[in-house]
Amino acid sequence: MRHLAEPKTRRAIAERLALLTPGSAAIWGRMSAHQAVCHLSDSFRFALGRKSASDASGVLQRTLVKWIALRVPMPWPKGVPTRPEMEQGIGGTPPLTFAADRAELAGLIEEFAALREIAVAHPIFGRMTRDEWMRWGFLHADHHLRQFGM
Repeated sequence: MRHLAEPKTRRAIAERLALLTPGSAAIWGRMSAHQAVCHLSDSFRFALGRKSASDASGVLQRTLVKWIALRVPMPWPKGVPTRPEMEQGIGGTPPLTFAADRAELAGLIEEFAALREIAVAHPIFGRMTRDEWMRWGFLHADHHLRQFGM
């Protein structure tokens, strides 16, 4: 299973991210490419302990949903709601300059991948191991890059 602890996987994500432009059209969803970059950055900021998110976890989310999301080899479904703190237009970080925001996301991914321990609990999946976080990081980035055909 691909995850962000693998340099090859991080390079592939970075290459896809580099192809994303402000004019990249969404295949689904309401976010622009620039908003998706900021949304992903917010998610990695959360994992790095720099942003908070409200809890939406329950026993089903921490067990079955987490297991399916991280282990079943299928794309994540479209349109799954995010936490308000990460949602563009609500509590998410607003876009500023595309090139700078995209570069910041690339740096956050590298910083995230270098973590040996992640102290926060995922707002939906609850406590996760480092390997689970690395898998989540790949899947989340992959999901939003696919949203724009990358």
